[in-house]
Amino acid sequence: MTDTKRPYSSIVVDGVEQAPSRAMLYPVGFKREDFAKAQVGIASTWSMVTPCNMHIDELARAAAQGADEAGAKSVVFNTVTVSDGISMGTPGMRFSLVSREVIADSIETVVGAQGFDGFVAIGGCDKNMPACAMAMARLDRPSVFVYGGTIQTGAERRDIISVFEAVGGHAAGTVSDEELLAVEQTAIPGPGSCAGMYTANTMASAIEAMGLSLPNSSAQEAVSENKRRDAHDAGGAVARLVRDGIKPSDILCMEAFENAITVATALEGSTNAVLHLLAIAHSAGVPLSIDDFTRIGERVPVLADMRPAGNYAMSELIDIGGIQPLMKTLLDAGLLHGDCLTVTGKTLAENLADIDPYPEGQRIIRPLDDPIKPDGHLVILRGNLAPEGAVAKITGHEGLRFTGTARVFRGEEAGMAAIMDGAVRAGDVVVIRYEGPKGGPGMREMLSPTSAINGRGLSSEVALITDGRFSGGSHGFVIGHVTPEAFEGGPIALVEDGDTITVDAHRREINLEVDAGELHNRRRRWQRPRPYARHGTLAKYAKLVSSASEGAVTDKYLYAP
Repeated sequence: MTDTKRPYSSIVVDGVEQAPSRAMLYPVGFKREDFAKAQVGIASTWSMVTPCNMHIDELARAAAQGADEAGAKSVVFNTVTVSDGISMGTPGMRFSLVSREVIADSIETVVGAQGFDGFVAIGGCDKNMPACAMAMARLDRPSVFVYGGTIQTGAERRDIISVFEAVGGHAAGTVSDEELLAVEQTAIPGPGSCAGMYTANTMASAIEAMGLSLPNSSAQEAVSENKRRDAHDAGGAVARLVRDGIKPSDILCMEAFENAITVATALEGSTNAVLHLLAIAHSAGVPLSIDDFTRIGERVPVLADMRPAGNYAMSELIDIGGIQPLMKTLLDAGLLHGDCLTVTGKTLAENLADIDPYPEGQRIIRPLDDPIKPDGHLVILRGNLAPEGAVAKITGHEGLRFTGTARVFRGEEAGMAAIMDGAVRAGDVVVIRYEGPKGGPGMREMLSPTSAINGRGLSSEVALITDGRFSGGSHGFVIGHVTPEAFEGGPIALVEDGDTITVDAHRREINLEVDAGELHNRRRRWQRPRPYARHGTLAKYAKLVSSASEGAVTDKYLYAP
């Protein structure tokens, strides 16, 4: 019989017949008395391939110590991670979104194979964070997510987006070689995730709002005693969750996802939140859809003056209290579901009960009666160019309508070359296609093109539309996640140079102003291009992946309902 306090590990290590299993565990640090304890895995995404994750081994050790001190037996293991910032603008970026699935699969595989009763998952970069949450939902074992923490800003408050935009300025002749080198060498001062409300900080905040991390985990610097304590406490929290039998399925309901969307909206978070929250919801069996972002955005204002569209970095938000006072404000206004359970074993409202408001005079988070934008910035568009949806980030700085002339490019490299050469001009709508989940494959982020447009001073005069996606650092009139994607024969595959495209955020429409007869003729002539990859990881991903409007997950269609 299994031990109800050790429902998974007891199967692996109890009884005479499991002596070989126990024998294998003595060399990795088990003592005889440890076999009677609940086993807590520590999923570490430590890696020296990126500053986002270079410190996570220390956090993993702290989490293990916390679990051990709480009476469990910890076991640390690693997963892969890749760097969006390093691979951006290169073929390697095709592996970024793929890595989300690989990491979720690897955590699920290790926890399932080893029989851990619970686990801590520590993520520090864009894709390994939702991957951790996906694995938590799939396995449905007591678990806590720990955010690796944000980086500090560099000299003159620079960050990685400063470098990308300096490249555009260099192409325009406004940034010298010496100035570009100075930005390059001073933008990234140490460990931690990118400094603004980009994808990492957005997802950390959303995961906390869902109840999967301890309070304030999303708003701590990577190198800080607070972050080390957060990891330590997470280990102890999992031991308690195992004892109390609280699982992700007790936490991840529709209301929890609505809380995540609400907080991401108030913070003016990354468009990647749409993709990742859909994927986590799929893993949890919660029927979230892209239309829920529209529904919630209609009643939730943008309150945070955060980069990239705004002025402040995450470390500056941390200095005034992080996101907890914002969540208390939203809760008091009836915009959050306070009765949702969290990994503390308490409800969200109980966690926020004693939170003080932001200090007087702070300018980072606006009051509800003076928002940056009265409704949400994550706008789901539909129309004859995106009948299954597209995602726009409309912050209020770009205006609500754009009509321009299509400049069509197959792939990011061609579009980037035209922007850098000065061939893209005011009034153009840059269309970068065959970058979707299947066609890329991997749905590359268009940070390099958007940053180059901004660096050349064209952010208010040029729109960019793609079946790929955007970094959380992208800003301007940008529309991504266009579905159906070009590789599937979606209307974006039929656009030609010189066509007129209109984006109307107020009406939530994106339309190609070409008559139906002409589009019919173009469709008859269209041929699917040869796949980018015909074997290996990318080919498997392209074969399995769902559309962006369904979260770009790889297990959506494995079996018929």
